[in-house]
Amino acid sequence: MILVSSCLAGENCRYDGNNRFVEEIEQLIQQRKAKMVCPELLGGFSTPREPAEIVGGTGEDVLAGSAKVIDKSGNDVTSQYIEGAKKTLTIAREMKAETVVLKENSPSCGSSMIYNGTFTGEQLAGNGVTTALLKKEGFRVMSETDWLNEVKS
Repeated sequence: MILVSSCLAGENCRYDGNNRFVEEIEQLIQQRKAKMVCPELLGGFSTPREPAEIVGGTGEDVLAGSAKVIDKSGNDVTSQYIEGAKKTLTIAREMKAETVVLKENSPSCGSSMIYNGTFTGEQLAGNGVTTALLKKEGFRVMSETDWLNEVKS
């Protein structure tokens, strides 16, 4: 079973109220081969919401307490991101997820790239908070692009 970001399956749960639909992922949901999750909604956010970025590091640093997740207005939303990550971990364990496909660049779900915390569109190599926790716990996490490349090869 595969766990996927809800926005990739067409759910309008992103911060801007939109989705990042990937037809092949939505097909997995229809075939009951995947389950959707949105760590940010699980953390207590609504849609739409202010964009947020990790300031001072990566998802691993947030989990270690040396970085924070801050929204564009300057509010510290770290606890909500950690809560969403923990709830996602519980779901991944319960369903015995073999692979987790999460939305790249997100402060929750990024699996190789995240925004750098300046709200300028600049990115850095690193994991989002949920991805960092899932990887720490031994789950295979990949971006939608990496997953598509793998299934099409």
